[in-house]
Amino acid sequence: MAHRLQIRLLTWDVKDTLLRLRHPVGEEYASKARAHGLEVDAMALGQAFGQAYRAQSHSFPNYGLSQGLTSRQWWLDVVLQTFHLTGVRDAQAVAPIADQLYEDLSSPCSWQVLEGAESTLRGCRQRGLRLAVVSNFDRRLEDILVGVGLRKHFDFVLTSEAAGWPKPDPRIFHEALRLAHSEPAAAAHIGDSYHCDYQGARAVGMHSFLVVGPEPPDPEVRDSVPEEHILPSLSHLLPALDRLEGAAPGRGGR
Repeated sequence: MAHRLQIRLLTWDVKDTLLRLRHPVGEEYASKARAHGLEVDAMALGQAFGQAYRAQSHSFPNYGLSQGLTSRQWWLDVVLQTFHLTGVRDAQAVAPIADQLYEDLSSPCSWQVLEGAESTLRGCRQRGLRLAVVSNFDRRLEDILVGVGLRKHFDFVLTSEAAGWPKPDPRIFHEALRLAHSEPAAAAHIGDSYHCDYQGARAVGMHSFLVVGPEPPDPEVRDSVPEEHILPSLSHLLPALDRLEGAAPGRGGR
């Protein structure tokens, strides 16, 4: 007789899964610049931030830790490059703005808990599930989670800075499983990135759910991810777990 699948551990992405910034990045950057006497267009800053972030991540993966950077210096460099791309070339003028942004975005006040996050985490705990964070974030995450009231739900918080490897590197998922004393087949990961979260977790044998929000998923996701693994909102997670655990082996899991 086949054994019923039982999930005992849920690992969670954070940014845009449980939390998001209260204001778009471009608006945050423009507001801080204005406070320091610089007028820069918020939309231009938002576009420049995307370019700077991608370039920095490519040149100095995982906050440049293996290349001698600290996560703080990594972020300060991103801010300097963002303003540089919008035509603000005076690094001395931007330096205090970068410091202010780093400190302000460390504050829980800059973040908001996404709808359904608190109730879903509480419901998971009531079922006796163990919960942990696996996030491509820096050392500020613990304090942010404490400040927004979510840290109490998690057995541990594993950031890519602490682990030394960012998702989708299998080593960060293996480290989470080790810390939780869990086998991959008894664990599921929840996140909003198809590449880092959904594929990363599945590559090590975990189950996985992809949070896509109210908009229809893009064609790559729609063609690659079974419908039962897609979460339009976090409130869909517990029913999805019920379906996964109720499926016959080989039909709804990995």
